[in-house]
Amino acid sequence: MMYCKNLDLESWPKGEISQGWVHIVNDGIASPIQVPILVARGLEDGPTLGLTAAVHGNELNGILVIQKLFSALNPKQLKGNIVGVLVMNVPGVLQGTRAFNDKVDLNRIAPGHPKGTMSDVYIHRLLERVVYKFDYLIDLHTASFGRRNSYYIRADMSDSITSRMAKLQAPDLILNNPPSGSSVRGCAAAQGIKSITIELRDPNLFQYSVIDDAVTGIQNVCYDLGLLAGEVNCQLEEVTLCSDSFWCYTDEGGILEVQPQILDLLDEGQRIATVRSIFGQITKEFYAPATGIVIGKSVSPINQTGSRILHLGLEPSLIPCDL
Repeated sequence: MMYCKNLDLESWPKGEISQGWVHIVNDGIASPIQVPILVARGLEDGPTLGLTAAVHGNELNGILVIQKLFSALNPKQLKGNIVGVLVMNVPGVLQGTRAFNDKVDLNRIAPGHPKGTMSDVYIHRLLERVVYKFDYLIDLHTASFGRRNSYYIRADMSDSITSRMAKLQAPDLILNNPPSGSSVRGCAAAQGIKSITIELRDPNLFQYSVIDDAVTGIQNVCYDLGLLAGEVNCQLEEVTLCSDSFWCYTDEGGILEVQPQILDLLDEGQRIATVRSIFGQITKEFYAPATGIVIGKSVSPINQTGSRILHLGLEPSLIPCDL
């Protein structure tokens, strides 16, 4: 077992899979808060692929993706390094919350600040000590509380490398999404790290079919980058690409029912949801503001005014998976 304050890959043994902890901060009684990592180093030098899970504490599918990927690895056949950060937001996972323990979303305040708030310091050190050591990043997420997602990829499709990484996942859908500077992916991309985000459906549970799909997709990236010798297993000839997306919100609170299902194609003006009073009467109906495809949706029935209805992908079109 390795313990460190900084991920210096040269100090980890070659030809092995090692388990370790990277010390990030201390809690209120001076006990260390450490992130668990798996490191596979090949016998030959090569690029470093980083996998990060649970930057939101309720997003669990990515943890098992990393575990399964590493259980299938033979590090002696690896050319380069694969690093799996099993839990980015340790306090959030332990508390069963999306946010950090000061109630701040770590994926909205990156790169943080070395002398800022608790969450500022935590995400700043996590990026500096771990994430910025990567050459490539796959950031694993799910939907948030009360929502469901498709299996989709966020990637800058104008970049040939991230476009290819996205297609290699064989997802339900790809969203053309240049990285935000306040996200982990955005900060990594600003450092020249080629990065995509994988959205692995739903929060708070392990969903084995999408976990297996993600493992296959990440293995495809390993083959494509030359980290591993093997054949890409991507049988999609075409994949749906959306040029942009946005969330539709309610302007009246009540009991919400969202009619469309994940990946349904919607016409502009099509009814997408109803709100009922506590006595059961329909008080408001909502309609699609544009033609698009359902990327994600709310499944929580109790919704205050201003709640999310569905995530609408715009201009969906089929593009070839020309790998």
